[in-house]
Amino acid sequence: MTLSRLDLSRVRAVTLDLDDTLWPVWPTIERAETTLRAWLTDRAPATARLAADSHHQRRAREAVLQAQPEIAHDLGRLRREAIRHLLRLAQEDVTLAEPAYEVFYAARQRVDLFPDALATLQLLSARFPVVALTNGNADVHHIGIGGYFHDALNPAKVGVSKPDVRFFQAGAAAAGVAPEAVLHIGDDAQLDGAGALAAGMQTVWVNRTDERWPPELPDLPHAEVPSLTALNALLG
Repeated sequence: MTLSRLDLSRVRAVTLDLDDTLWPVWPTIERAETTLRAWLTDRAPATARLAADSHHQRRAREAVLQAQPEIAHDLGRLRREAIRHLLRLAQEDVTLAEPAYEVFYAARQRVDLFPDALATLQLLSARFPVVALTNGNADVHHIGIGGYFHDALNPAKVGVSKPDVRFFQAGAAAAGVAPEAVLHIGDDAQLDGAGALAAGMQTVWVNRTDERWPPELPDLPHAEVPSLTALNALLG
């Protein structure tokens, strides 16, 4: 599928996904988890061993969600409380949860941008107010790209996450326009594409891995590109 039915004359603002759109997310998360475990090894070695086990990680997350379902959309709080749960399970100092999370959070902001990301940010921000919409907890200001963004929203701020239509509506409101005047750009067909389309936005799907658009989704994106370089060409 390669579509281009964009009506750029309607676009007054852009909402932009972060993880896996501007940088690959899993190398970032893995590096942050390694940094966290190294920090814990010196201060809470039993917890560090639990944190290295995917089974214990998953069980900690499940236990936190069961006890505090209201924080399901706040990945930062969820991560912090999962660390606290592991410390408690290991019978180590639970007050380490806060500084441990700060270590993880700082490492999580060290991302490796795709080679074409800065050119895209420069192009978009020169023409439109750009609002970041992320389900994660990356901080564009900590990363050093905050100057390209009019605003940045995440589930901790909005109270819902993609693909909830309210998240996209909040992005449009932050840009000061109606959803119909927004172009949303992201890599995830379900979270970015379907959510933005349901909100009435135009969409560009950044499909780097040549995936098939999920046939169960009712609407197609307005355009598909294999890279941000191709997006720049599409937008002229």
